[in-house]
Amino acid sequence: MGIHVSVALPASAESTAHIVTAERLGYRCAYVYDTPFEGSDVWLALHEAAEATASIALGPAVLIPTLRHPLVNAAQTFSLHRKAPGRVVTAFGTGFSSRAAAGQPPVPWSYVEKYVRAHTSLLAGEAAEWDGAPIQLMPTSTQHETLPLKIPLLIAAVGPKGAEVARRLGADGIMSMFQPIPQQRDFSRAVVSAVGTVLDDGEELNSERVRLAAGPPWAGVFHFTYTAQGADAVRALPGGPAWLEVIERYPEAERHLHIHRGHMVEMNEADLAAWHAGGYVTLTSGTLTGPAEVVRQRVADLAAAGATEIMIEPSGPDIERELTAFIAAVCG
Repeated sequence: MGIHVSVALPASAESTAHIVTAERLGYRCAYVYDTPFEGSDVWLALHEAAEATASIALGPAVLIPTLRHPLVNAAQTFSLHRKAPGRVVTAFGTGFSSRAAAGQPPVPWSYVEKYVRAHTSLLAGEAAEWDGAPIQLMPTSTQHETLPLKIPLLIAAVGPKGAEVARRLGADGIMSMFQPIPQQRDFSRAVVSAVGTVLDDGEELNSERVRLAAGPPWAGVFHFTYTAQGADAVRALPGGPAWLEVIERYPEAERHLHIHRGHMVEMNEADLAAWHAGGYVTLTSGTLTGPAEVVRQRVADLAAAGATEIMIEPSGPDIERELTAFIAAVCG
């Protein structure tokens, strides 16, 4: 098929074990979410995974610039490279979930560009200006030979503005959501994120296993749509009115806390209401859910459209089952 298979996971006490499984199964890269509102740290998870693995590439997907000073992310990238030389990739974006969960809009692209330029300069061993003064990584004599450091760079973008920033930054590739964007063909790496589950023979979409495995990322469409387009857009979705009925019980000022609770990991009260109201019927169109042969064909279609890497974001209580079924469907 000519497409690499990778995985993205939330940082958690279990993420290292899942990444070890992904390495054993032949996944190219393991990415970890930068979602501190869910209680775990992306860099801690990546460092722990580096110690437990030998070949799989590792990186965040994606770093949110406003969460840390550039020196912090540069130092963590430097440190991860020391533990897993040649296996590190980094990625940045405007931060839908982490920013929205804090009640904030996405980071402006101008800020992302400035931040990534500083990050790249720091890893190159150069000084970068930040907050009106030069900053620089100044490793001790036992580590100074690590610099300069060139780490593959990905930019999460779903439109031409982000793609243009990626081009100006000299990024190696673009991460897109669910479908390639035309601009990805201009880069050597075109990573497409995907969610969903491979169905067992005769399995119903509204089964409990499918809900647990695919329901949390499926519900992300309600989180994204409400945040980006408002209540009327959600109301038009199957299950949308039931989702809104729950969310609109909360004061508007704190509504974001309830919308993003469990984001991509477990279904909150509103998500469950949408599912049980019949919203699950969109699983086969809105996610990569279906029998193995259907999943295989849809991934082949993504490759034909320019994707070089499919990044599955599994969920549920049996991640090993999800990883095994997905890579078998794609590569089998």
